[in-house]
Amino acid sequence: MQASYRQNDFKDTALGLVSTESFPAIVGIADNMLKSAGVHLIGYEKIGGGYCTAIVRGAIADVRLAVETGVQVGEQMHQQVSSLVIPRPFPNLEVILPISKRFSVLSQGDGYSRLSNQAIGLVETRGFPAMVGAADAMLKAADVQLAAYEKIGAGLCTAIIRGSVANVAVAVEVGMYEAERIGELNAVMVIPRPLDELEETLPVASCWIEERQPLNLPISLKEQVGEAELLELPDLTELPMKVIEELTNDQ
Repeated sequence: MQASYRQNDFKDTALGLVSTESFPAIVGIADNMLKSAGVHLIGYEKIGGGYCTAIVRGAIADVRLAVETGVQVGEQMHQQVSSLVIPRPFPNLEVILPISKRFSVLSQGDGYSRLSNQAIGLVETRGFPAMVGAADAMLKAADVQLAAYEKIGAGLCTAIIRGSVANVAVAVEVGMYEAERIGELNAVMVIPRPLDELEETLPVASCWIEERQPLNLPISLKEQVGEAELLELPDLTELPMKVIEELTNDQ
C-alpha cells in the first residue's frame, strides 16, 4: 500500500536535468539543487568527454526552482551548463533512460544512508597520475578516508574522500597543490553536510559496504551436536510392577 502511494507521488511531476563538464561541479550542483527545493536526486549520467548530468525528480515548480539554482551554481563555478525541465514525462521515457533503476528505488522508499555525518571532498585532475598523487597526499595530510574515484572521460578523474569538515578541507587544499605539481588540476569541491540522497548516488569502495557474514559455529559445538546420543526409554512391560508404580508416581 505504501509503495503504491509513493508511486502515485511521482505522477504529474517533472524531470530536471543539469549538465556540466566536471564531476565535482555536478556533485556540488546536485547538492544545491536538493537543498533548494523538494526534489529527489535520481542520479548522474556520464556520456564521456567529461560531460556529466544530474537528474532530479519532483513537483514541477520544485524542479524548475532546483534547475534554476543548479544553473546559477554552475555559472558561478565557470562551468559550461546546459539544462532541461520536462513536465509530466511519458512513462516510456523513464523506462528507456538509465535512470529507471534509481527511480524505482525512490518509488519503493528503499533509500539508505551509508556514511552519515561525514563531509565529502572531491579533487578532479586531468590524468590518472595526478589523481593518484593527490589522493596519496590527502590521505597523509589529514584524517580522511579515500571512498572511491570516478572517471568521466576526456582524461578527467576524481578522487572522493570522506571525513570531518575540517579534515576534508585541509586534505582537499593539499590535494590541489599536489595535483598541480604532478599534472593538471581541473576542479575541486567540499560538501560539508551531504544529504542522504546525495550520498546514495556517489560511488563507494566495496570495503566500505557492510555485508552480512554467515554465522560460524565453533568446531567443538558441531562435534557435540553430531555425537549426541538419543536416550532409550525402558520397556515398561519388562519392568517389575513396583518399578512401574515408582515411575508413575514421579511423573
